[in-house]
Amino acid sequence: MFWTMSIILFVLWSVGMVTGSTEGLWVHLLLLFAVVALILAVARQGRRMVV
Repeated sequence: MFWTMSIILFVLWSVGMVTGSTEGLWVHLLLLFAVVALILAVARQGRRMVV
């Protein structure tokens, strides 16, 4: 689930950067949320491998 969220947020961030209508801070918040979702996905997968 976190992998899907991070990919969608990365795509939305890149579309926002390419179109040029960045709306200030909001597009960069998408990148921040994508990175957090990616970190959670990696942490959850690592925990699953240990158990």
